[in-house]
Amino acid sequence: MTIKLDGKRVAAEVKANLAERVSTLKEHGIVPGLGTLLVGEDPGSMKYVAGKHADCAEVGIRSIRRDLPADASFDDIAAAVRDLNEDPACTGYIVQLPLPRGVDENAIIGLIDPSKDADGMHPYNLGELVLHVQGDITTPLPCTPRGVIELLDAYDIDLNGKEVCVLGRGITIGRTIGLLLTRKAVNATVTLCHTGTRDIADHMRRADVIIAAMGSAGFVKPENVKDGAVLMDVGVSRVFDEQAGRFRIKGDVDKACYDKVSAYSPNPGGVGPMTRAMLLANVVEMAERKM
Repeated sequence: MTIKLDGKRVAAEVKANLAERVSTLKEHGIVPGLGTLLVGEDPGSMKYVAGKHADCAEVGIRSIRRDLPADASFDDIAAAVRDLNEDPACTGYIVQLPLPRGVDENAIIGLIDPSKDADGMHPYNLGELVLHVQGDITTPLPCTPRGVIELLDAYDIDLNGKEVCVLGRGITIGRTIGLLLTRKAVNATVTLCHTGTRDIADHMRRADVIIAAMGSAGFVKPENVKDGAVLMDVGVSRVFDEQAGRFRIKGDVDKACYDKVSAYSPNPGGVGPMTRAMLLANVVEMAERKM
């Protein structure tokens, strides 16, 4: 029987647990605060930031919002980053990407105080993840890779010794999830595929788990998937639905694959809600470490 990995349900359980922990922190005089820095008015980014602040209200985390116009300069954005670094009410924050064309995103991310890096994407925190193959990690973890693993854990899907094929080499998940999957606590073997990979279909057919993060709608077809595999659909594409007359979100996995696999994450409704929940988890853990 195929299992649908319901990210909405698991994220709700995570947030309920975080709400209890936030209540305990408040009893000790600590109020976690999540900050966001949004530059411009990209509809997708605005919607995502609004969702993060709605999540904060649900869990009891203070919201701190900084918005800049689309024509903000590098210096303007850097000044806002320094302001959040110095704000004692801000436990952790994110700089919403993409930034306007011409602004060096890596340079801006590098200005974030690593101890306030709610996304877990600062070079220092990624370096700590590289160094810690085993044992506890006390720095923030990348939210989307962490969300993938937490969702699998919620359904008792063991990755120990499994062959995992990751599709896509983006920094959000493709280049980072292998760092978590190959830690001894998870113990998977990872193959990272990208546009330069020869015969991607062969890699997919041999995999016990496919994590698709390419942003190519329906790329993973039934003939690419072995029976009983697990599919984690992380890619997002906006595809025009001619019947409905509007754009819809579609993932990288063709739904026809679902009949062949043992488990799959829907898209939307799978990894996306988990990513948002892990952002809150990072902020709460930052506050707990201070306590």
